[in-house]
Amino acid sequence: MALPGGAPGLCPKRRSFSQLEGGPLQLESLIRAIPDFPIPGILFRDITPLLGDPAGFKATIDLFVERFKDRGIEHVVAIEARGYMLGAPLAYHLGAGFVPVRKPGKLPATTFREEYELEYGTNSLEIHADAVGKGAKTLVVDDLLATGGTAGATARLLDRLGADIVGFAFLVELSFLNGRKSLEELGHEVTAFIQY
Repeated sequence: MALPGGAPGLCPKRRSFSQLEGGPLQLESLIRAIPDFPIPGILFRDITPLLGDPAGFKATIDLFVERFKDRGIEHVVAIEARGYMLGAPLAYHLGAGFVPVRKPGKLPATTFREEYELEYGTNSLEIHADAVGKGAKTLVVDDLLATGGTAGATARLLDRLGADIVGFAFLVELSFLNGRKSLEELGHEVTAFIQY
């Protein structure tokens, strides 16, 4: 995909979100495509240019806030690591607690663990056993929905804690990988703001 101002995978040179032409917010123009990362055959959607653009980052968080501000969210649960970049400011704006879901061995207290498969390998995630109370309204946030492996593992972790999962929210969805379907089949609401 060619982005404004450059070849495929390049973002506009130091052009800020506020300088982009056109009516609606064009957050997608601040996401670059990196071929063959982290392994050959994967087209990686890099959100770091969007995160580095003050107006673009603010507009991104505002999208999440507007969508979930009236849902009574008590905890925003974010998936390591890029989910933290969206989840923490969202939790702040919603007046909710922030709960990190991490890779194994990173949390110091008693944890629950769930394994998952993703589009280019396998891994597992952990959450503190006391992170979310039974019945607490939780929103799961990550930067990208691909196969739904990490999101599904997070759902299983929250089910073990007895949380009430209000929904899953992603900045980007790779719709051709059908991650949404796997979450919706489990009865979860899925929101994604940019789809490829």
